Amino acid sequence: MEERQNDVRIDKWLWAARFYKTRAIAKSMIETGKVLYNSQRVKTSRTVEIGAVITLRQGYEMKTVVVRGLSDERRCFKEASVLYEETAESIALREKNAEARRLNTLFSPHPEEKPDKKQRRELLRLKNSFGELE
Repeated sequence: MEERQNDVRIDKWLWAARFYKTRAIAKSMIETGKVLYNSQRVKTSRTVEIGAVITLRQGYEMKTVVVRGLSDERRCFKEASVLYEETAESIALREKNAEARRLNTLFSPHPEEKPDKKQRRELLRLKNSFGELE
């Protein structure tokens, strides 16, 4: 069977486009279902086509990108960013989620100091009393 020059596996493409640091990480993300190709789970051997929509998770972020170019070689960020285009909805959702995380961390209650022994016992007593109600 003759292999075409522009056939690129999805794990190689994700690595070349600099979404994941290694191909092993890209492979594990695909296998665990955190990467969707045209809204479907795929195997790592799936070939990428120009115009395909890939949804992937990077840390807390979900990104939706459209494939604009193919490459199986990892290059600098400037060249790698030509391989895809992130959708406007994806950018807006990421900014909204980042703002929500930022606000949550600024206003979340953090105790000034650790509770002492008496306070810990009271907390445990309170926790156990709620456990008995269930």
